[in-house]
Amino acid sequence: MAVLVWVTIAIALWHFTVFLPDRFWGGIVGAFVCAVVGALAFGGVLQLISGESVGNTDILTALIGATGAIGGLGAAYAYGVHRENLEANR
Repeated sequence: MAVLVWVTIAIALWHFTVFLPDRFWGGIVGAFVCAVVGALAFGGVLQLISGESVGNTDILTALIGATGAIGGLGAAYAYGVHRENLEANR
């Protein structure tokens, strides 16, 4: 159930990227993939560290998913801006 929560939170936060300039690496699809992968990776690592089962969910599970999704979106945005700057300086 935790995986479902992480993916759902990531998709919910991804919807808000329409309010940002489209500088994400891979566009809107890249932002979607990075949000989901970030939530799954961060959630999985913290779930393993805590020693809890992936079937256990609570409010902390949602917060972990949100943190991972925001991190993934931030990484995709930062890399997209970096690539845009590299192309502009050619």
